Amino acid sequence: MSRDRDRDGLVSPRRRLLGVLGALGAAWPLGAWAAGSGSPAPEGDPLRILVGYAAGGAVDTLARLVGTALARSLKQPLVVEDRPGAGGNLAAKLMLQSRADGRTLLLAANALAANVSLYQPAPFDLERDFAPVGMIGRVPVLIAVGADSPLHSLSDLLRSARHKPQELTFASPGIGSTPHLAMLQFEHAARVDLRHIPYKGGAPAIADALAGEVDCVAVNALEVVDLARSGRMRVLALMSPRPSAVFPGVPTIAQSGYPGFAASVWYGLVAPAGTPPATVLRLNAALRQALADPAVRRVILGAGGEIDPGTPAQFGQWLLSERARYAALIHDESIRTE
Repeated sequence: MSRDRDRDGLVSPRRRLLGVLGALGAAWPLGAWAAGSGSPAPEGDPLRILVGYAAGGAVDTLARLVGTALARSLKQPLVVEDRPGAGGNLAAKLMLQSRADGRTLLLAANALAANVSLYQPAPFDLERDFAPVGMIGRVPVLIAVGADSPLHSLSDLLRSARHKPQELTFASPGIGSTPHLAMLQFEHAARVDLRHIPYKGGAPAIADALAGEVDCVAVNALEVVDLARSGRMRVLALMSPRPSAVFPGVPTIAQSGYPGFAASVWYGLVAPAGTPPATVLRLNAALRQALADPAVRRVILGAGGEIDPGTPAQFGQWLLSERARYAALIHDESIRTE
């Protein structure tokens, strides 16, 4: 297992805002909008949402939550299909084999933009192979431990890591995932050396943290909030730019001596390239309606996240900016998947 050290996922609130504002009015490259042979999905046909991570994790949870509201708006039954593996690439490739008719979508996260540089040869072409539907929102990354852990604070974690380099373990949803890259950036900033244990999704990583098989876990807040409220997990630090009322008393990394430190996982929906523009716009309108659903808002906002609907073009430009950012980071830090 390589020590793939990286400085990723960690963008100041100002930089993230500028990235979003810069996307306003920008157009997704025309290649992704080329007219396809698929026709819009008739009302009543199943809506299939593919997930590249294990069942029970944040992406799976969001797919079912948002997908239920989306399918209701479209008046279609919902099928969520989990295909974990290769950092989300298996699900992406499966979607690209589907008809471009609006019936099959991928619930995408940061890895969609990172994997074209992280995996070689590139598993897909971000511009050529996908039609962006819309952004869902962002959720901060955090560091957590099981309730029985001897680590009670971020200071405890750092003290232990400095005393035992490469012995303290942290779990993540996988190599190249935003929590993994965020922790590598934190290691660099804090001058500690942890041992990374990658999983195929947040749920199995959290399960092993609860069982004490790993010392801590880096995941997004959506996956931990209920466990923290029930007392089964202890959150040591948030990677949000500001403290959150959702996790009272938990400091941010920035508050803990690392100013400007922030990391979040973003989510959105993409369709296969060639999906008719009218179908994409119909899906985007239904997505906006789904994100206004009180049940959806309660879960995302209740984890300290933010909802950020926009146009397909805005999400497309965001994907391209993220691709460029990840390409530079992966190159500069020589990150490898093995």
